[in-house]
Amino acid sequence: MYLQGHIGISLLLYAPIAAWLFSINQPTLAVLTGVLMVLFSPLPDLDTYTNRIDHRGPTHTVWFALGCSLLITLFSGLCVMALSRLGYESILAVSPLWAAVWFGSVAMLTLCGHLFGDLITPMGVRPFRPLSAYHRTLDLTPSKNPRANRLWFGTGVVVLTLILLVVGI
Repeated sequence: MYLQGHIGISLLLYAPIAAWLFSINQPTLAVLTGVLMVLFSPLPDLDTYTNRIDHRGPTHTVWFALGCSLLITLFSGLCVMALSRLGYESILAVSPLWAAVWFGSVAMLTLCGHLFGDLITPMGVRPFRPLSAYHRTLDLTPSKNPRANRLWFGTGVVVLTLILLVVGI
């Protein structure tokens, strides 16, 4: 998948999360979660900007997703603690530990969503590399297929919009 397709997949994953967060009156957390998911959706493709890493190499593994998620867990926990100490604890209305685990989990979900987006292409992924040579592809559509990328994006936008309308946002 290309950027548009990966964002669409993230929007699809985000839609039920957004509905739940808005339904429990957590609009700030809902917005931050959506922003994180959209920003993180193309992260594994940073390997395309360097010649030092093979495309769909180390950045397209569960280990990369786990490492990024752990970094986000640490960073978000520190940010929420800092906000709390500055007197802004009501912004998220959740504990630093809960926020850290939440945003780390969201990062993991988003990065695994990226792997799914590449799994449906002929090139596929090797998610457990270098510990395993296991390779998987569903071979449904080429990454560069503009229709497939627009379809994922459009579906993500439509589903998210419909869910938010149902929730009353």
